[in-house]
Amino acid sequence: MKLALAAARVAVENRGRDAVVLDLRSQTSLFDFFVIVTGTSGRQLHAMSEEIDRVLSEEFGQRRLSLEGYQSGGWILMDYGDVVVHLFEGETRSYYDLEQLWAGASRVPLPAEITAAGTA
Repeated sequence: MKLALAAARVAVENRGRDAVVLDLRSQTSLFDFFVIVTGTSGRQLHAMSEEIDRVLSEEFGQRRLSLEGYQSGGWILMDYGDVVVHLFEGETRSYYDLEQLWAGASRVPLPAEITAAGTA
């Protein structure tokens, strides 16, 4: 869970919006958490993804297993094994609606420092 919360924190610190962490442990054995964040442009999604990679590598020793969508834009998927990070542009997030698709998953409450960073 620390890795998922760190990814959400970094995304919000890089002007990501509407960050959600879903606990999927009771839903699937493929991964434990989804981090879902909205950005305003492809450039912002790139910046968020690069900073998430840097922080998770430096602070947690975690290397990304795969990356999808970086070149095409709209949705970047970053796979860290137990944690999958989804960075969306607004319309794409609404279209795929992962929160509804995984409606049985519980939302992890975000610490105050993450929610506060999103309002700064």
